[in-house]
Amino acid sequence: QVQLVESGGGLVQPGGSLRLSCAASVSTFSIYAMGWYRQAPGKQRELVADITSRGGTRHADFVKGRFTISRDNAKNTVYLQMNNLKPEDTALYYCNAKSPWGTSNWGQGTQVTVSS
Repeated sequence: QVQLVESGGGLVQPGGSLRLSCAASVSTFSIYAMGWYRQAPGKQRELVADITSRGGTRHADFVKGRFTISRDNAKNTVYLQMNNLKPEDTALYYCNAKSPWGTSNWGQGTQVTVSS
């Protein structure tokens, strides 16, 4: 069982930046594909960005050019750099870890609120 702890959320004004972090409690972190998802009130959870074990990335169209996912295998951590934040980015952001054998683990989420 992989435990994931997100941090870095908060309240920010439109146009501001935040960096989310997700620390994983697993020694084999480098073999996991990692992802960031978000869920706004009344909406379904959606993929924001993910990164493979080899470092290949994918970003949802609604964050391209603004958000960047990255990972540091030495620190067992995945990041989401969020720039030019918009009010519609307000959501609970979750970290996900997918193993090569198909298991999936979720963190408890970190709240991001974009408001003036």
